[in-house]
Amino acid sequence: MVRGHRSIENHLHWHLDVTFGEDQPRARRGYTSENLSTIRNPALQIIKEHNDKLSLKKRRVRAAYDEKYLKELIT
Repeated sequence: MVRGHRSIENHLHWHLDVTFGEDQPRARRGYTSENLSTIRNPALQIIKEHNDKLSLKKRRVRAAYDEKYLKELIT
């Protein structure tokens, strides 16, 4: 049971690192890193739920540049 949970945690961290570059933080003051982490987790979930052929990282970048795609992800 513990191994299964650890695998899930590692998989989630891997996605956050690859998709959002979480291991390369530039935010170091106060609670900035915790606040960004709070935003990244639901954002990753929204990106994962969308069904298309793009990778998670490409979906995030496309949503940053294309407002129509962002609206499609959110709704």
